[in-house]
Order: sequence, then structure tokens, then C-alpha cells
Amino acid sequence: MKAYKIYVVGMVQGVGFRPFIRRIAELTKVHGYVKNLGGGEVEIHIESGDEGSINKFVKMLRERRPPPAKIRNLKVVETKPLNLKDFKILKSGREKLYASEIPQDLAVCLDCIREVLDPRSRWYRYPFNSCAWCGPRYSMMYNPPYDRENTSMRDFPLCDECKREYEDLWNERRYHAQGISCPRCGPRLTLLDKNLRKMDVDDPLKAAAELIDSGKIVAVKGIGGFHIACLASSDEVVLELRRRKRRPRKPFALMALNLEVAERLVEIEDEEVEGLMTGYIKPIMILPRRDGSPVSRFVAPGLRTLGVMLPYTPLHYLILMETRDKFLIMTSGNAFGDPMISDDSQIHRLTGIVDYFLTHNRRIVNRVDDSVIRPTYGGFAILRCGRGMAPKLLNLPFKLRDKVVAYGAELQTAGAVGFDDKVVLAPFSGDTDNPLVLRDHESSIRYLMKSYGLNGGDLSVVADLHPRYSSRRAAERFAERNGFKLQLIQHHFSHMASVMAERGHDPEEPAVGVVMDGVGYGLDGAIWGGEIIAWDGSRFRRFGRLEYHVMPGGDLATKYPLRMLASIMLKIMDEGEVVELFRRMGFIKKMKYGLRELEACLRIVREGGGPKTSSTGRFLDSISALLGICFERTYEGEPAISLEENSVEIDEIFDAGRLLIEDGGGVEILTSEILRILLDRLNTSPKGELAYMAQYLLGKALGEAAYIAANRFEVRELYVSGGAAVNHIILRGLADGSSLKILVNREIPANDGGIAVGQVYIAGLMEDLD
Repeated sequence: MKAYKIYVVGMVQGVGFRPFIRRIAELTKVHGYVKNLGGGEVEIHIESGDEGSINKFVKMLRERRPPPAKIRNLKVVETKPLNLKDFKILKSGREKLYASEIPQDLAVCLDCIREVLDPRSRWYRYPFNSCAWCGPRYSMMYNPPYDRENTSMRDFPLCDECKREYEDLWNERRYHAQGISCPRCGPRLTLLDKNLRKMDVDDPLKAAAELIDSGKIVAVKGIGGFHIACLASSDEVVLELRRRKRRPRKPFALMALNLEVAERLVEIEDEEVEGLMTGYIKPIMILPRRDGSPVSRFVAPGLRTLGVMLPYTPLHYLILMETRDKFLIMTSGNAFGDPMISDDSQIHRLTGIVDYFLTHNRRIVNRVDDSVIRPTYGGFAILRCGRGMAPKLLNLPFKLRDKVVAYGAELQTAGAVGFDDKVVLAPFSGDTDNPLVLRDHESSIRYLMKSYGLNGGDLSVVADLHPRYSSRRAAERFAERNGFKLQLIQHHFSHMASVMAERGHDPEEPAVGVVMDGVGYGLDGAIWGGEIIAWDGSRFRRFGRLEYHVMPGGDLATKYPLRMLASIMLKIMDEGEVVELFRRMGFIKKMKYGLRELEACLRIVREGGGPKTSSTGRFLDSISALLGICFERTYEGEPAISLEENSVEIDEIFDAGRLLIEDGGGVEILTSEILRILLDRLNTSPKGELAYMAQYLLGKALGEAAYIAANRFEVRELYVSGGAAVNHIILRGLADGSSLKILVNREIPANDGGIAVGQVYIAGLMEDLD
């Protein structure tokens, strides 16, 4: 008799894994048990007098796992036989032997949709149909392991029919599937009017669809929070939603019934894009708008792309099926600047935005926003890590001595925890300068701490170096209250380290990176954002940077790009020439206080009265304003995003000459010279080509500077991160200028949504260097 313990790590809870194990045990005639453990892993005990049966079991385990399951690691240990007579699914254990992934929310599978559409099925038109392979997980979990009693489905006891299927070993999709239900025993929909009074309708879902078709705006409770749904084809409706949400230009997400409908809206020419859109994540995909698209131009003003996802629950599918267009705006249900509403007790905050509410009585335990992905530079870039992707577990190339809690950055950020050789990134939080977002941010961090047993002992708290970040102050309070040590880490070092962590970089080896973003507190007190960073095996240091420019009015220069443009121009012109160019281009009329504002900005720059910045974002903003593309930032990254989207690719770009200055302290990249090149061609080249040229030349100059650093440290790879590291044109320039292999974030966001991973990585290095 031989016996083995098998520990399976990965996405193995909430995906029908234990039922699958019991079925293959029956097929191979082995005895034993399977159970979930508290760290998200699965423990299997098998025994048999026939070694061939055991080998066949392990082979089937590796090759026939449930469709959504992901096996990261399989540990097989020989053990003593227990002389068991059968194979059982045991009650889950709380112990945490090998940390694994918390089950992520899974998009509805085709089998469940078929049942919802089949009039003969008992799930016909049932909005909450799910099975072992699909449905909410993280968003309804109180804590691991993933069992029904640990989720908000515990409020819905199974009816006799569901219980019978739950106990049927050979019902592959429903045996021990914790989230299953049916119209008799599951959640129910309710339609509320604007005053939150229940409406007397036979079919709340169909009534909601009719209201949407009539031009009304409806809040829809999904699995991770409320969406706001309305017609995307009506200019009038879209503009009214913009007015109510106080959202002048930020694009709205769309949801299309199926791939065929989505292809009427955007260009889908890549099988990998199709796979993401139709798979178990179904994120918002940023794709080129199709010519003749029926979507209102006000859905994404000034942009050539649209963000489109497919329905990931039966509820969304049924709503879209009932509406006339088969596609709708499906944007986050939140008041301006606030987190998405996920609690019914807070829906009154949406009464100034929506006309009706389609809600249900299943509690959302953990708020989670839709994930956002865009194709860029030969792969995909994650802009927001949320539903279906987070919490995200990554393996580190070394073992942490202490447990680590990382608070991330300030805007569009997320937290993380680290332990052993693991880091787990929490779902997207948002802007933590909003107290409501900060509260949710800390709540998601605490959830991960509880889930992975980070409850004291040797624990380090990590935050951004910026003294005014709300997230840093929260981290300081948390560390002081619990007696934990606090580490403050420079923003751009963390960005570079996030790619190093993702790519498994050996910290004993040197590395060179380029970090491009809008703002980060620098070691010299300036605002960094276009940096060449080197890791020499013992510390990070800045090797080069974009040219410093004064930000006239500080934060006002981030909101109004013409201020930044005037500042950069003053490096290559005198004040009179700047004023004359602004007058000739009509820019003075674009400034709130006209000539007085421009003169005040020039005076601040001349006297050096504002903060200095090397920000990539501020330079791109200024070019966006120069080319008349964007004069005011109404959402994060708007001028730079609009600049990239309005670019026209050029096959050949002239030699701009050397844009670098080298000295003993490193390399400086003269962005004012790139501006001079554009000004010389402003009247002779199309603006779209100039937009492309500016971004390419910036990337090429950064690449040339990085090449100098790479030669010094004898490396052939370049780690690239930061909010601008998703810009395809800049990345192309980087590759051409450096001749190095470009490594960018692919599994986590390159923006501040992934920075907490880098914080954990560096915290581990700091421990080793103590």
C-alpha cells in the first residue's frame, strides 16, 4: 500500500476542483480525501495498493483540471497509509500550509447562459445562474476557504433540487459548487424608483430594460458593485449622464451582448483579444473605434478608442438582450470622486444621478471594479486590476524575512501584502485622497492580512515617500497603532521594482530601468517622473532624468497644460516670444485669466518660484496643448492619453541629433529641444504626425540614456514602468534608442495600481541589507 499527500497551489478553490478530484479518484479507484485549506490551497491524500492507479490519478490531475483552474505548483510527499475504504470531500481546514490564490470572480460560462435562455430549463431567465466553473467568488467571500458558509450565499439555503445536484458526484458543474442556486432558493431582483420605493412590476429586469430604452438612467447591482446603465447611442442621454456625474470628458465603458455586437462598435482583429473578451475575465478592452460605429461621439470625446466588455453575469446578459441596441453604457455606479457603491444602504448617494435602481438581495462583501486592459507594444497592458484578476498572487525570486503590508501610492492605486516568497496585490482601490476610497483601501488590505494570517509578529508597513500622501499618513497611523516598523520607499524605485518582481529578477544582479509617469516625490525634493534608474545589487539610484522645468502654480500646472507649455518654452525663447506665440496660436484665450495668467506663469518660472519637475506626464501634457488637442485635464492622464490617440504613425523619423547631456552625475534629456523641433515644423507638418514625433523622440532619447546606463552595468534588458509605460509610441522609441530587450508590466498595472508590488520587493531587499 502506497500513500501520498498532494498539495495543489494556484487558482484551485471556487473552480470545482475538489469535485473534480473526487471524480478522478473514483475513476482510478484510489482511496483518500480532498479538502480546502485556509491559504487558498488544496490538500489531497491518496492511497492504493496499485502504483499504476496512483500514477494515473496524478496524470489526470495535471491534464484534466476544470477549465478555470490554474495550477501554479504541485507538491507530492510520500506519507503513511490511513487504510481508508473510499474517497471523500472533507470539511475545509483553517490551516495555511502553502499560500495560494483567493478565488477571483469568474465570468458566466456558456453552459449557464444556455440554461438561462432555454425555456425548458428551471434556470430560464434566472439572473443569478452559476456553476462550479463560473460566478462570483472574491466579491462574496467573507474569508477563505471558499465554502458556501464563508460567502454571502449562506443567506440562501439550497432547495431540494439544488441540494440533489450539489450531492450528485457526476453532475460535473454543480457537485459541491458553492455558489449555485435557482429561482426557488436564490437571490431575487427588485426595481426601485428614484425615491427608493419598490415598484410593483411582474418582471423587474424586463421593466428596467424598457426604462433604459425609453432614455432613463438605471443603476444595476452587479457582483462587485453598482453599474450605471443607459443608452450609448443617444447623444442626449449620454450628455445628461455626463452632466449628472460631473464627468465632462472621461470615457464611459460599454457592454455589448456578444462578440458580434461588439464588432459593430470596435475593431477586434486579434484572437488573443477575442480570448480575453470571451473568457473567464471579460475585462473592459480598450480597442479602436470602428468606422460607422453607432456609439455616440460623447461616450469617449476626442478619442479614437472605446472601452468595451461582454456581459459577465446572466443579469447583464438578460438586460442587454431585452434592449433595442444590444449594447449600453455600463459605467461605475459612483458619485464624483467616490468609490463604486456596493452596499444597498448607500444607494441614496446615486439618487442625483440615476432615475431607477435594479438591485438584488445578495450582499456584496468585497467591492471590486471591472478590470481594464489595452493592447500595447506586442502584448497587453493592464490599466486596472479588478474583477477576474485580483487579488493577484505573484512569486518573488527571494524569501521575505518579515511579513510586509504595502499601502501603495495615492492616485488610482491598490495595496498589497507580502510573506514568504509571495506578494498578493489587492484589487484596484482608486484615489486615496478621498476618505471613502482610503477606507475601502485599508479594508482590502486588512482582508488580505486576515486571509493569509498576517496578524502580528515580524511585520513591516511600507508606504510612498511623499510626505503629503493620504496613503502614507494612513500607513504611519497603522504602524504606530500596532507597533510595526515603517519603511518609506521612493515612488519610482517602487515602479521599477514592480517589473523586477513580476519578471523574477535576481536582486544580486544589477538592473537598469526607465520609469515614466506624472508625479512622484524625488529624493532631492523635486517632482520626478522621467527617470533612468539603476539597481547595482545593493541599492537603487537615479542615473538620468528628463530636464527639470518649473511648474507654474504647482498643481494648477497639472490641470492646465498651457502653464507647463509656457514654462518649457521659456528655456528656448524669451518672454516676448512666448507671449507672441501664445497670442498667435489663440492660447491666451484658452487661459482662464488670459494674458495676466500667462504673465504670472512666466514670472514664476523666471523667479524659480514653483516646484521643479522631470515628469514625463507634464511634458506630454504640454505637447498636447501645443497641438490643440487638450487644454484642460478633467481626468487622470487625459492630455497624454488624447495625444497618443490623436497621433498619426510616421514610417521614418528624421535624426533629431543628440538630446542628451552627460556629466559625472548621470544623463539629462533635453525635452525643451524636442519642443523646439516641433515648433520649427508646426506650420509645415500635420499635427497628428507631430504628436507621434514628439512621443517617439522622447522614448528614443530615454532609450539612448538607458543604453549608457546598461553598458555601465553590463545588462541587456530594460525594466520599464510607470503610467506612461503603456504608450506604444514611447515604447517603440525606447526599443529603437536603447537596442535593449524591453520588459514592461504585463501581469499587474504599470501605473500606480501595481506600485505596491514593487514596495514589497524593495522592503525585502531592505531587510536583507539591514
